[in-house]
Amino acid sequence: MPPKRKSTISASTSKEAPATKKTKTTTSKASKPSSTHEMPLASRTPITSLARPMYIGAHISAAGGVQNSIPNAMHIGSNAFALFLKSQRKWTSPPLDPSARDAFHENMKAHSYSYDHILPHGSYLVNLAQADPTKAEQAYANFVDDLKRCESLGIKLYNFHPGYTGGAPRPEALSRIASQLNRAHAATSSVVTVIENMAGHGNVVGGSFADMATIISRVDDKSRVGVCIDTCHAFAAGYDLRTPSSFREVMDEFSSEVGLGYLRALHLNDSKAPLGAGRDVHANIGAGFLGLRAFHSVVNFAGFENLPMVLETPIDRTNPASGKTEEDKQVWADEIKLLEKLVGMDAESEEFKSLEEDLSSKGEKEREKFQDQVDRKKEKDARKAGGTGKKGTTGKQTKLAGMAAAAGESKEKKKAPAKKAAPPARKKAAPAPKAKKRGKRRRSDDDTSNEEDE
Repeated sequence: MPPKRKSTISASTSKEAPATKKTKTTTSKASKPSSTHEMPLASRTPITSLARPMYIGAHISAAGGVQNSIPNAMHIGSNAFALFLKSQRKWTSPPLDPSARDAFHENMKAHSYSYDHILPHGSYLVNLAQADPTKAEQAYANFVDDLKRCESLGIKLYNFHPGYTGGAPRPEALSRIASQLNRAHAATSSVVTVIENMAGHGNVVGGSFADMATIISRVDDKSRVGVCIDTCHAFAAGYDLRTPSSFREVMDEFSSEVGLGYLRALHLNDSKAPLGAGRDVHANIGAGFLGLRAFHSVVNFAGFENLPMVLETPIDRTNPASGKTEEDKQVWADEIKLLEKLVGMDAESEEFKSLEEDLSSKGEKEREKFQDQVDRKKEKDARKAGGTGKKGTTGKQTKLAGMAAAAGESKEKKKAPAKKAAPPARKKAAPAPKAKKRGKRRRSDDDTSNEEDE
């Protein structure tokens, strides 16, 4: 999930960028970068200079019009980027401004961006698994409106969260998602709808590869559907990407269950929470529980070549001048260059090990914080399951049974007791939750990230 937007700081100034008030822009003004973009934080790396064609970027702002996403992407050295095509927190939005559309195409051509490497992100409000007819129609209308905007802009991919069951049986929810996709495909002509994997919490759909495979199997036009793997979400759901061998196992599983041919994009995020925690909390690259070695595997995997890879890592930083928390786009510019540097790098080299150690140390306190939260929750769940759960023997029952057993033992030598003391009831030990590899998880109706995310 992309970071929440706050005020902006750049590397060259501590002043806030002025808010864009105009909703319409003319073609002549749209192609000219604003003063915020006159001094790029990083230049774009020529893809031909990399050992593999890896298109790396970030989810950038399109405030003031979709045409502004392109200079914003240029500003941080992105070779790929994501954006919102309209407000992601409103059900209805004004139609796409024709001047913004035309300026978008002009900027794409002027800056030599490929439409293959743009990955718009869908609204957080949309739940294609919705069972209520009225709400389902509302979700569909918002969804298909975005697809039509993609087609007007020449964008080929559209990433979305699959939705949540709302307490309904999972097979029914998966079928409803596929049905809505079939309907949306019939109403449009070319955009590939890209299902994002989820973190495996609550009743959210998409925490397992099996969920994705089931949806795809029920989509009529297979050329119009694909998958985006979010590295943080996968790790949270129990898919271990940390070592070369475990990374390969996960990709073999994806290839077997879904099919590598359906992979159309990636979201690159480290994780503040440990493996299988079911928590969607993004960390900066190399600072989380995934670690830098996981991302070395990602950017050197042949199956990811030529796909858009989009950072959604936290960029909120404290402005030393004002003391306020603001966005620092330099973070993304640096992470793009870091990931590009990993392409073709020897993971056993001193250079890599030094990078790995430095980034890991920066995230140590945050990892300890989240590990403690997860451990305390496990203990709480274990006490709850063992003490007052509906299934098994309660703590009080076990205590009473033990007292009865002790009384029985003290009377063992007495002559012919009328009744033997029953053996003490055994309290079932609550198993410690394990990191899950197939997405069995708690469910809730909330498809938004934890407030601490990004």
